[in-house]
Amino acid sequence: MSGEVLEHTAVPARSARGTAKAVFTGIGVTAPNGLGTRAWWDATLRGEHGIGPVSRFDASGYPATLAGEVPGFDATEHIPSRLLTQTDHATRLALVAAQEALDDSGLDTGALPDYAAGVVTASSAGGFEFGQRELEALWSKGGQYVSAYQSFAWFYAVNSGQIAIRHKLRGPSGVLVSEGAGGLDAVAQARRQLRRGSSVIVTGGVDGTVCPWGWTAHLSGRRLSTSGDPARAFVPFDAGARGHVVGEGGAILVLEDAICAQERGARVYGQLSGYASTFDPRPGTGGEPGLRRAIMLALAEAGVEPGAVDVVLADAAGVPGLDRAEADAITAVFGPGGVPVTAPKTMTGRLGAGGASLDLAAALLAIRDSVLPPTVHVDRLADGIDLDLVTGAPRERREVRTALVLARGVGGFNAAAVVEAP
Repeated sequence: MSGEVLEHTAVPARSARGTAKAVFTGIGVTAPNGLGTRAWWDATLRGEHGIGPVSRFDASGYPATLAGEVPGFDATEHIPSRLLTQTDHATRLALVAAQEALDDSGLDTGALPDYAAGVVTASSAGGFEFGQRELEALWSKGGQYVSAYQSFAWFYAVNSGQIAIRHKLRGPSGVLVSEGAGGLDAVAQARRQLRRGSSVIVTGGVDGTVCPWGWTAHLSGRRLSTSGDPARAFVPFDAGARGHVVGEGGAILVLEDAICAQERGARVYGQLSGYASTFDPRPGTGGEPGLRRAIMLALAEAGVEPGAVDVVLADAAGVPGLDRAEADAITAVFGPGGVPVTAPKTMTGRLGAGGASLDLAAALLAIRDSVLPPTVHVDRLADGIDLDLVTGAPRERREVRTALVLARGVGGFNAAAVVEAP
């Protein structure tokens, strides 16, 4: 797994090694269309997006001027003052989401055995903001220079480490770096730690690159939408798709050994029953992208036939070629229009490593509420894309038992995860 750092082992807990089933018992969200799980989910079901002009810096001189920013977030209301100088915006968002997830789970972390609980999160480029701050100090105040490598390493350590320190989680600690696929890869690594003997892992991803340095990096990738219309800037699978909008935020989840959760009477949202990751072939070789294979491997591990999947939460790149590749992979597995597909990230923008974990949260709440969240702003599917896309309004179902979450990262990363009703 590319980019993994800061990991150490834990002592065995409840389940025998290699046999633990992993269930989700807590959800915490910071998203551009809602701060907190309930606010975000209600807004998502109403089809309310959080995309608008960048406010965190002056973006008027850049080709792209829209972003998804978490509304109403005042770090001083949530973060102790001693931590404000030690953290950046994305880490503060992660701390708030982690607190909500642990509160939601009902866990008393102080009562857990030593080393039974840990933290495994994901990030893609949150260190840009810290690096930006260091560069500004260098240029304007004669501050000490910190290299880009140090900036990213610092951010990755802090994003996971501050959660662990704040909640006294002394077990396995790690960070996965696989860009947009990271939110799934981190949860899979958390499940591995449960199978090695841990009881609880706080996991997921919260990311943010709404700063000048981050903006420059996104623009260089040539996938950023330059539309100034919030309702048309990010329309994956649409005939008018021309790129994506960057957002900040994500979801932190509590993944728990099923036996431990049962013994303490925890409320369970769902089970992580399948996961797989693949890499795309080297550009120019003509090989098939790896997403279809990731889907098939995840379904096989879960023991789920394609016909049993109730909804697919798509990666939704917003770039025509990438949208077509994802649609082809879904169609190859499920058939034309063979499964409902949705992309609630059209309401938030793409959140880097936070996007896939937010989609996991959406999948779990879709299972809980028997409803499929909508894809907004998509008016007409591009020619050749034959998906049953949930658009306009939520789609009520008699029940939602199984959801498939897809994620891709720049550089050829692919991940797929299957979550099932408890």
